[in-house]
Amino acid sequence: MLKRFFILCSGADTAILADCSAGEQNKYAGIGATVFFTAVMAVIAASYALYTVFDNYIIAAFFGCIWGLLIFNLDRFIVSTIKKKDSFMDELLQASPRIVLAIIIAIVISKPLELKIFEKEIDRVLLEQKNDFTLANKEQIATQYTPTLTAIDTEIADLKNEIEAKEVEVNTLYETYIAEAEGRKGTEIVGKGPVYKEKREKHDTALAALVALKQKNVEKITNLEAKKSALAAQYDNQVKTSQPIIDNFDGLMARINALGALPWLPSFFIFLLFLAIETSPIFAKLFSPKGEYDYKLDDLESEVKMWSMQKQNQRNVLLQTDHAINDKVYNDLTEEEELYAYKKKIAREMMKKQQDAFYKRQTGILK
Repeated sequence: MLKRFFILCSGADTAILADCSAGEQNKYAGIGATVFFTAVMAVIAASYALYTVFDNYIIAAFFGCIWGLLIFNLDRFIVSTIKKKDSFMDELLQASPRIVLAIIIAIVISKPLELKIFEKEIDRVLLEQKNDFTLANKEQIATQYTPTLTAIDTEIADLKNEIEAKEVEVNTLYETYIAEAEGRKGTEIVGKGPVYKEKREKHDTALAALVALKQKNVEKITNLEAKKSALAAQYDNQVKTSQPIIDNFDGLMARINALGALPWLPSFFIFLLFLAIETSPIFAKLFSPKGEYDYKLDDLESEVKMWSMQKQNQRNVLLQTDHAINDKVYNDLTEEEELYAYKKKIAREMMKKQQDAFYKRQTGILK
């Protein structure tokens, strides 16, 4: 049962192969087994690749089976259409498009399996890329807020500097009127005279202005700090909103690109393995000698071809004979007086009817 199934997978004519030797049957069973297991690997590879896209086992398995059937049909077609010829170059020329197609199929099948085999290494590369994307994303978002924050910081610094400058002025005035009272500067007279009172009043005026300035500037600084906090909250919210997009950066294309960042040699050997599996049925047919099955298939095809050519020649001869007979019959008819007289009588009656019809039509117009 298994042998017959694999022979069916090989695309060989089971009726012809049934009359061949066991060795010939085993050869085509082996070719069919290769075709079948290549399709199984295609199902596995496609299911994994589609799972990374849809993230659903049922959908991935369903479309993976469809893909496997497509690969099975293509492989079976490729193998079944290669026929043994008298010249190896003719066989190679015949197989070259099929070899190219087999290489493409091998690439398509091997790539998802490479993604699964090197999954841990790919995850490490993706993690590094995600970290880089996260930093770049934060920097890019920060550029939207940096000018505003810089302007706010500058304004806060200016307000604080204004307060500090006023404090320096008040402290200087304080030191001036204290020094006047102690007689260290100014009039150098100890005591609280008119000059002391004048300097004290100037200091008190400046101190009152400092208190008002502090109250006003502190209120402005508080509003600016609140604005900074609001912008920081917006920045954090925007980073938080965009982070899931980066976290989900592990789709099929991202994994293929990450695989390309790994050393190429292991992936290349896996590709060579699948290429060998995919092209082995083709090369098995190319390099194997012409067997019993090939001779019987050639004999059957030659028989059908000769029978078709014979029937076509017979139809051509029949057509030519029919034309010759028709020509002879009509030539003989042209020489019969009875047929001539009958044809002449019919023509005379037809001309009379045409003349009568023309007369009636003209008479109707004149009326």
